[in-house]
Amino acid sequence: MQTPHGPVETPVFMPVGTQATVKSLTPRHIAEDLDARIILGNTYHLYLRPGHELIRKFGGLHGFMKWDRAILTDSGGFQVFSLTGLRKITDEGVTFRSHLNGDKHLFTPESVVDVQQALGSDIAMVLDECPPYPFEWRKAKKSMDRTIAWAQRAFHHFRSIPDEQRVPQALFPIVQGGMYEDLRRECLQRLLELDAEGYAVGGLSVGEPRDVSMAMTSVTVPLLPADRPRYVMGVGMPEELPQYVSHGVDMMDCVMPSRNARNGCLFTSKGKVIIKQAQYREDPLPVDEQCRCYTCSTFTRAYLRHLFMANETLFCTLATIHNLHYYLDIMRRIRESILQGHFPETLRAIVAESSSVET
Repeated sequence: MQTPHGPVETPVFMPVGTQATVKSLTPRHIAEDLDARIILGNTYHLYLRPGHELIRKFGGLHGFMKWDRAILTDSGGFQVFSLTGLRKITDEGVTFRSHLNGDKHLFTPESVVDVQQALGSDIAMVLDECPPYPFEWRKAKKSMDRTIAWAQRAFHHFRSIPDEQRVPQALFPIVQGGMYEDLRRECLQRLLELDAEGYAVGGLSVGEPRDVSMAMTSVTVPLLPADRPRYVMGVGMPEELPQYVSHGVDMMDCVMPSRNARNGCLFTSKGKVIIKQAQYREDPLPVDEQCRCYTCSTFTRAYLRHLFMANETLFCTLATIHNLHYYLDIMRRIRESILQGHFPETLRAIVAESSSVET
């Protein structure tokens, strides 16, 4: 995948940097220790604080956070629709109140494009309606129709910006439709008319069973253009990464590795390590003997447990480096196995090692 800030090999997992930072890490950690080629930013949070116009003055997100590789910004739709009781949806857009101070704001398909132009991301997402789970068919159909109409408006506005004023950026529409195969297929076919540079599948990981998420992916992604990036938003657990790839997914993101790291759950080649457990108090081994990340090549489980129990912020940094390295290493193994022709074997190996819990 070619971006204005360099190529990105796919399939790829993208670390989440909600507020112009991957929590507890510096850009140097992300680039040098993890060699991540693309990260995420969140339009909703950055719009509210510090504001997209301020970020524009610093050269967009790249200049503001000193990150010279690719960035994808989501539309903020998921965050807005999570504000139960604080937002109102109409065909025009979404009126919502800030979770920070209660101020009233309006997101429209057009304004969300403009905000992301100010942020200067390499890939921007259209505003979509993200229904909860469960959601009845009739309501899901209405929500899907609105998402399609918003995508059409977003692309019309995006393409009407004069070339000399438009920041180089790819705009992705988002396939919705709840957990209904017929709606997913209809939404997909109508969005293909936009001839976008890439497509996303949204509305997953909203409380539905994991097998339902995978089922919606399996009926949707293979119908998207194979010559353009196919992005499933907000997934998944380590053992799920190769499963999503097996359905044709090129791009994934999830807060799981960084959030679990901060809570003391470390992913390893032998399963999860819950570092607060007493068995690690005097453990001289690294978190994962097979891992070559900075954390594992330098520190012991005993030291990491001490940092966690003492509530030292360094633990968050070291644990996040490890968990993200584990995720990105899985994707590297997947890419290599595809090129070498033994992806099915790698899929089975990753599922087996990631599903266990070290004892």
